[in-house]
Amino acid sequence: MKNPKKEILITGFALFSMFFGAGNLIFPPFLGKNAADAWHWVAIGFLITAVFIPILGIFAHARIQGTMYDFGKKVSPTFSLIYCLIVYTISVALPAPRTASVTHEMAIKPYFDSHSLLTSSLFFILVLVFVMNRSKVLSLLGRFLTPLIILILLSIIFIGIFSTNEISTPTIFESPFVKGLLEGYQTFDAIGAVVIGGVLVISMNFNKNTSFQEKKELITKSGLIAGLGLFVIYAGLIFNGAIFSSTFEEEATRSEVLTSLSSQTLGNIGTAFLSVLVALACFTTAVGIITGTSDYFKGLFNNSEKVYTITAIIGCVLGVAIGQFDVHYIVNIALPALMFIYPITIVLILLNLLPEKLATPTIFKAVVIVTFIFSVPDFLQSFVNKESLAGIHNIIPFSKDQLGWVLPALLTFGITSLLSKKEA
Repeated sequence: MKNPKKEILITGFALFSMFFGAGNLIFPPFLGKNAADAWHWVAIGFLITAVFIPILGIFAHARIQGTMYDFGKKVSPTFSLIYCLIVYTISVALPAPRTASVTHEMAIKPYFDSHSLLTSSLFFILVLVFVMNRSKVLSLLGRFLTPLIILILLSIIFIGIFSTNEISTPTIFESPFVKGLLEGYQTFDAIGAVVIGGVLVISMNFNKNTSFQEKKELITKSGLIAGLGLFVIYAGLIFNGAIFSSTFEEEATRSEVLTSLSSQTLGNIGTAFLSVLVALACFTTAVGIITGTSDYFKGLFNNSEKVYTITAIIGCVLGVAIGQFDVHYIVNIALPALMFIYPITIVLILLNLLPEKLATPTIFKAVVIVTFIFSVPDFLQSFVNKESLAGIHNIIPFSKDQLGWVLPALLTFGITSLLSKKEA
């Protein structure tokens, strides 16, 4: 690397921009509004699943420096293939189209009387252009788009922090910490870490003169920069949502809370700034998702550029079709998928960070299988009445909070590790 510090900074900005999408904008202020005087507990929970775990995912990529397939191959090749297919299908079908939907609702609809289908069409045509020039993705995002996003967000946050507002409303959450944890799922950031990390590794492989250790250092330090940026933005938006909570309409939606927050902090130009911010944040996320998905299928078919192109086109067509629906609809249909895939993603990230002797194939298999089994009740809560699952909730700790997989996964790791040591 000719200029390591510059490369780390640019890559860190690029990582931040890829992480920071539609969910990252509309969820924190709304959480802060409803958390009010318990905003700090909500923030801690949200930051764990939306910042800490995702950045650990980037660190895991720095350690293994492979594709997303390598994250699950210790369980089995078949599992890893299925896991990758599910993650990429979810990514292309939900968070990617949601970026176009949010762009329309917050950046287009207030100014133009146009149909959402037109917005999603133009949006994903531009996404396709960037994806097809993937070798330039990191430098373009890092140098031009992300600094503008950060500038606008920090303006909103710091003007709000130094306002005279005080938190005067009580929280509406029974368990603020748990609510923050689960809302962090909606950012898709842990899944994004597994997908985006693969994009980063492949992009770095274009430079044949960079050693494994140099790439590891670059990815790790870039991840820290991205994590710091996410931490400041998320915590700042949650806090601002809390201190302005009494000024929002009681029934205000996520989008309306963010719009109101911007208007109150930036004045008459707040809405215009917010529109630019939303469009840029959504666009960078969509580019990252479609690029990662195209890379994966390209790898499945002997690095075929034709497959890369076809996958990118299919992803953008899906984005146009699904992205024309409203945000609320897409958020609701995403919940069951997140309850199913997020816990598995979290345990895969954590296991891939551990040394080989502490994360053997046997341990991988046991922990992932148990996590999957105990995630089923959380998945089912999206389809059936909670009362019908009362028996399960009474047996499994934290199941009522849709975290029934946590303790079984930890116990399985501990027991399997002890058994493995005895056999050795």
